[in-house]
Amino acid sequence: MHVMILGAAGMVGRKLVEKIAREPLAFGRPVTRLTLADAFQPPVPEALRPVSTALTVDLAGTGAADRLIESRPDLIFHLAAIVSGEAEADFDKGYAVNLDGTRALFDAIRQLGLKSDYVPRVVFASSIAVFGTPFPEVIPDEFFTTPLTSYGTQKAIAELLLADYSRRGIFDGIGIRLPTITVRPGAPNKAASGFFSNILREPLVGKEAILPVSDSVRHWFASPRAAVGFFVHAATIDTARIGARRNLTMPGLSALVSEEIEALRRVAGDKAVALIKPVPDPVIERIVAGWPTQFDATRASSLGFKAETSFDEILQVHIEDELGGRIA
Repeated sequence: MHVMILGAAGMVGRKLVEKIAREPLAFGRPVTRLTLADAFQPPVPEALRPVSTALTVDLAGTGAADRLIESRPDLIFHLAAIVSGEAEADFDKGYAVNLDGTRALFDAIRQLGLKSDYVPRVVFASSIAVFGTPFPEVIPDEFFTTPLTSYGTQKAIAELLLADYSRRGIFDGIGIRLPTITVRPGAPNKAASGFFSNILREPLVGKEAILPVSDSVRHWFASPRAAVGFFVHAATIDTARIGARRNLTMPGLSALVSEEIEALRRVAGDKAVALIKPVPDPVIERIVAGWPTQFDATRASSLGFKAETSFDEILQVHIEDELGGRIA
């Protein structure tokens, strides 16, 4: 089985690779070839080096998608993207990577399929940013996509392409609308949602964190561990069960920022909470105000996708996976 991960140097990409290293039969059969590609050099675990190729490539670059697809991967994870805040700040870059790169990938698969019997499984990382206000209190699976950011628009267009290319038999696609992944390990990035992780991750190691919005903000969350589980399940599920509606909103946890902070207090005490400094940011406040807050993810749940049900669970995942089970 040849698996390709685009965006392999990103947080979810790295954790997916680690999952494959720990569980060689995660997809039901051995991974005999693994291609990792990103704009930055992807790391390769020691256990996977005999079967892995790591590539530094710009998916939106001329001919890049064709060169990647000519190796005929059986399973393609498309995780590569410019994150929300950066896509909003840099219009051209966001559309070049998130839309043009995706279209180039999909069409490279189509062109190879015209020459041979090639129909891979494609698992695409979408986002709840495809939805925009006004929202009902709980957003159902049937709610329409009317994004209010460039990032959400790019993801929504890619979802439509994925569904159409799947309908035409060009590939077997499934789009995973991710909740905001929290707690993200590593350094802060340019995602507008980054503060949801920062206000937990930094205080847990004794560092100050900035809260740019009110603690009354409500959002939809899942852990990195849950995100990897979404992608592994999407890779192996019988897509006949999904039908023509190929893009699924993943289950998650609806919680207030104040509930995040109280979970932190229960785990690390008042000293950690005191490291959170409110500094309002009107740009982030405006972006976050247009995001959904709670979903009825019945379709995905009925298909076997699972996430955490409390912020205590999400924090415990971070402490176990990133801090060796200990906090400062």
